[in-house]
Amino acid sequence: MKIKAVEFWPVEMKLAEPYKIAYESIDKSVNIFCRIITDKNITGYGCAAPDEKVTGEDAVSVMQTCQNMVEPLLINQDPLRIAFILEQLKKNIVDQPSVFSMVDMALFDILGKTAGLPVYLLIGGFRKSIMTSVTIGIGSTSQAVYKAAEYKRMGFKAIKIKGGIDVEQDVERVLKVREAIGKQIELRFDANQGYSVEDTILFIEQTKSAKLELMEQPTPRDKYDLLGQVTNKVMLPIMADESLMNLRDAFRLAKGNFADMANIKLMKVGGISEALQINSVARAAGLEVMVGCMDECALGIAAGLHFALARPNVLYADLDGHLDLIDDPSNGAVQLKSGVLYPNQIPGLGWME
Repeated sequence: MKIKAVEFWPVEMKLAEPYKIAYESIDKSVNIFCRIITDKNITGYGCAAPDEKVTGEDAVSVMQTCQNMVEPLLINQDPLRIAFILEQLKKNIVDQPSVFSMVDMALFDILGKTAGLPVYLLIGGFRKSIMTSVTIGIGSTSQAVYKAAEYKRMGFKAIKIKGGIDVEQDVERVLKVREAIGKQIELRFDANQGYSVEDTILFIEQTKSAKLELMEQPTPRDKYDLLGQVTNKVMLPIMADESLMNLRDAFRLAKGNFADMANIKLMKVGGISEALQINSVARAAGLEVMVGCMDECALGIAAGLHFALARPNVLYADLDGHLDLIDDPSNGAVQLKSGVLYPNQIPGLGWME
């Protein structure tokens, strides 16, 4: 089998409800879609969800790289040689993880379609579904309470609250949300690098009664020592997110005992292949893993889901990035029922145009 053509195109999708996190406000997302066409009439699909603050990319730079470097490198390659192709790309492309994720995704899609199996069965097949959390952005306490109650009615069993700007307001929002939704819903909190060590400890002490499940990335991404201080001083599990961008970061976090948990996002680490390696480091170090996402279409969510279903230590999922996107071309690539995500069992990643 050979790759005979590669196509890329950007899709801008507005969010039904814009939201705010510690360092930016988001009202739309631009994903780059990829179509890899083989001489055996098997086509693989992938997508990139670049984010300047997280992956260091934007839609323009991704499109330029795709057209100038990715396409020439892929033509006439055997798409089933995934590791070989990705190593060739690494020699020519640096610091563009969502580009790697897009290509990796499309190649796994071709592999699954060639085998006639969903990708999660090819790479492990540990479970058939996973519960996902749903996110509430930064806003007023009343808004957070209203959204939490709405998500509870929709059947979600885990809610993540964003914060990191104002500790006192964050404490109030968490406590009021817990009061509104009861004890059966898991609550998670993400400060998105917005806290100091002191802020984090204060927040955790004042929200003990809310019984949070975990806390994501309280301190700046490159300050591993601060993340480690928090991890060693509090009882609440602390998860590294922005501090985990690649395999080397995973090793650094594990070696230094800087976190209790790891958030693996395909778009920031470079796809399923890299995610599997990072997950192995996490498992060896005893770190629990959550699969996360950016503001990405259902196709990207599907890739994260297939990774999560394949490995036993991926215990948590935060795969809600597609839920608010308007006119997502890949809508239907995953199935959501009462807060649980399922693959649609179509060979590959589960989406056909």
